[in-house]
Amino acid sequence: MAMKALRLYAGPKALAHVRAQGLSAVDVATIPGAAGGPKGLILGPLDRFIFGQWLPQSSQPVSLVGASIGAWRMATACLQNSVTALERLEHDYIHQHYEPEPGRKRPTAEQVSRLFSQSLIDFYGGRIQELLQHPRFRLHVVTSRGRHVLAREHRWRTPLGYLGAFATNALHRKAMGAWLERVVFSSPVGAGHAPLPFGTRDFKTRQVALTEANFNPALQASCSIPFVLQAVHDIPGAPRGAYWDGGITDYHLHLDYQPPASGPGIVLYPHFQPQVVPGWLDKSLKWRHRATPFLDRMLLLAPNPEWVKTLPNSKLPDRSDFTRYATDFPGRVKAWTSAASAARQMADEFGQWLERPSLAPVQPL
Repeated sequence: MAMKALRLYAGPKALAHVRAQGLSAVDVATIPGAAGGPKGLILGPLDRFIFGQWLPQSSQPVSLVGASIGAWRMATACLQNSVTALERLEHDYIHQHYEPEPGRKRPTAEQVSRLFSQSLIDFYGGRIQELLQHPRFRLHVVTSRGRHVLAREHRWRTPLGYLGAFATNALHRKAMGAWLERVVFSSPVGAGHAPLPFGTRDFKTRQVALTEANFNPALQASCSIPFVLQAVHDIPGAPRGAYWDGGITDYHLHLDYQPPASGPGIVLYPHFQPQVVPGWLDKSLKWRHRATPFLDRMLLLAPNPEWVKTLPNSKLPDRSDFTRYATDFPGRVKAWTSAASAARQMADEFGQWLERPSLAPVQPL
């Protein structure tokens, strides 16, 4: 019997719904997209199946919430011909390459930011209104805005500020709000913006309308890992300041997902692991990796750890591969392409499960 690639995990309300009715496309209210860099490549085939084949069987509004590569994935899903767009995203992400300047072992943050900015212009050029005006999908791009010492990027204040954020976060996640706040750029609706599909009492939050003028800066900010890329400053229409990777405040989007006015409000989450870690600084704080009532309506799709061992280097693609393959760009492209291709098995298995939903493979989140 072939090894299964996909595992399913459900919060109690999602589990009760699947037990009673299975899962239909019309049940989905929200789809999150986590930060995590190259790990997100493993989700490409699932994205193409969900957005290209399965969700079109329904017509209800769906909120897409993304941070970092998750924001890039969710924004791309809002384009017309989303399957083709998502295929291009996978190709472009796999083939990104930053050649260090002469005399340097690694590319500078300025160089990476400049080239990444151009890649977003090339990718979304002339198509921003297309995704902002999607008839069904409401896009929410999560960023982290620096406060006080972190209000502007600076050679010594920025490291000091992140040290402070790390220390206060270890004591209490909400206390990190003294250093960083969550700023969400949301699709326009009428004269305003789409309502957030989650509550905000857990962390200091602002919401800003996503427009053609601020789309690229907001998406770049959401992907701007501190010290790897430069902060994006003073995004049009948003509070002034330095904006960084949305994964700092919301690594895996462990948010207080709210039910819609009608329907079960399932949060369908293609993810690369079963744990939904709140913030990037919580990665080492294992007690914050447990599920909470925030995730009661979540059905999470993740790779089987034993199947992951069959991938190149016996792991998911990750940022360490930039170092592993520092002088072997074709080798990294081959490894990442192989992993992304193998992940088609996850999409196939999800499609088969939807046809004959069973609780047997569904584990508690």
